[in-house]
Amino acid sequence: MNAGIYIHVPFCAVKCPYCDFYSTRYSADAVRRYTDAVCRNLRALPRSLQADTLYFGGGTPSLLQGDLLRRMIETAGESVLLAADAEITLEVNPLTASAVNLAAWRDAGINRLSLGVQSFQADVLNALGRKHQPQQAQEAVLRAADAGFRNLSVDLMLGLAMQSPEVLAADLEAAYSLPVTHISAYLLKIEPQTPFAEAHPELPDDDTAADRWLQMHEILTAHGFTHYEISNFAKAGSESRHNCKYWRCEPYYGIGPAAHSFHDGKRFAVPRNLEAFCAAEKQPESVTETQADTESERIMLGLRLSDGICLHDFSAREILLRRAKPLIPQYLTLEQDRLWMTPEGWLVSNAVLAQLLRDF
Repeated sequence: MNAGIYIHVPFCAVKCPYCDFYSTRYSADAVRRYTDAVCRNLRALPRSLQADTLYFGGGTPSLLQGDLLRRMIETAGESVLLAADAEITLEVNPLTASAVNLAAWRDAGINRLSLGVQSFQADVLNALGRKHQPQQAQEAVLRAADAGFRNLSVDLMLGLAMQSPEVLAADLEAAYSLPVTHISAYLLKIEPQTPFAEAHPELPDDDTAADRWLQMHEILTAHGFTHYEISNFAKAGSESRHNCKYWRCEPYYGIGPAAHSFHDGKRFAVPRNLEAFCAAEKQPESVTETQADTESERIMLGLRLSDGICLHDFSAREILLRRAKPLIPQYLTLEQDRLWMTPEGWLVSNAVLAQLLRDF
């Protein structure tokens, strides 16, 4: 089974008020030391490791110069068995997507971009504390397509009170009208110890948020996108290969401060400390779970996907079948031993999973 490699790039020009991912201020010296440390850790991976995805997340990975990304990609290719057709993703702030940078990223080996657009509406962007304007986001996507990127994803955010049905419809139309093959859409969640946790922005009630989510499902599926995971839509064949590893319990190796890994039945985490990461010959890691690959975990993650789970794969098949029946057809669908959630089921997925996994 091919693994994935995740590289956490912890640099941002400005921290978004809703974000609780680990990040710090960009500096040329810190980036140089960080790149050296990433390459050391790539060389420390098992040489027999077969990988077919490489994902630069953050933070704002697109702050890195093309030559640094090239160095890390080349080091990965020299250190493990990286597939010739590996999916290599870079998360991108639209303000960094200049023609020069796009050409450098392509030349470095990046073949998939995930642009943090969040919205194509100026008032929504302002409420979210984003620094780009709608036209800048649209132009970034178009420049990326002109630069030869065919695998383009945009992130959208739902869950502000100002997002009326009309505002959301306009946002989605702006997204699907662009040459994108993938759309990720997340409901805004107020995380502790973020500026939003203190500012208390106005949010819709649960019923309104659910209505917006179902509206998004209906519009995007009507325009050629498959709703393949709770928060993700893709044109045929453009599902995120890397992120699917998380939901299918496939192995992945994380490098960088705050990165996580899953392999050999265990989960690992790197401390949220850039200086400690850069200073160490090999990144410090702690085991966070020693028995991570359990039936309950595979059920919980598998039901995030539209193709669901095959009940035949689980020793608790009869229990699952008995508990699922009262939830069919509103929240679950069962066909030929395969079980998956309906869109309405995804909206109340925690309650559905609590019913299925009780006492597991």
